[in-house]
Amino acid sequence: MGLFSSKKEKEPKRSIFERITGSVRVGDEDFEEAHSKKVSVRGEHTSAAEAYEEPTEGELALDVYQTPADIIVQTFVAGVRPEDLEVNITRDMITIRGKRMESHKVATSDFFSQELYWGTFSRTVSLPQEVEPDEAEAIERHGLLTIRLPKIDKNKKSNLKVKSV
Repeated sequence: MGLFSSKKEKEPKRSIFERITGSVRVGDEDFEEAHSKKVSVRGEHTSAAEAYEEPTEGELALDVYQTPADIIVQTFVAGVRPEDLEVNITRDMITIRGKRMESHKVATSDFFSQELYWGTFSRTVSLPQEVEPDEAEAIERHGLLTIRLPKIDKNKKSNLKVKSV
C-alpha cells in the first residue's frame, strides 16, 4: 500500500437533493429499524419517525474560489425572489439565507417523484482570507447567485503626508 492510499468502502453517489438538504439515503431495512429506535431531538426523546417528519432547513451547495483580488462565492438560487434572500458578510465569514416557496399545491399522492427542495435554506462558510464586507457585490443571473468579496491586501502601503499646523 502506498503512502497516500487508504482502504475506503465506496459510498453511493449522493443526489442533488441529498447534497442541498444534507439528508442521507436510507435503505428499506434501515428505515424500518430507524423508525423503531428512540432518538434525541432538541433534548426530547422521541421516535425516529416523529423526528424524521420535523421540518428542516436545507443547506445550499456552494462554490468558493479566488481571483487575484477577490473571493468569489457562487450558488444556485433558482426560484427564489431577491427579497427572499439574505446575505450577511463579516471579514472572515459569509452566511446566505433564503426561502423557496411552492407556487402551487399538489397532493402528495399525485407525485411520482418529488426531489425539489421547498422551504428555508441557509449556509455559513468560513472564508479562506479576510475580505472587505462594505465593498462586496451580489449579482443573481438566471438563478446563479455570484458574490464578489474583495480581499484585504495586508501588504498594501500608503504614504501619509504630515501637515504642519
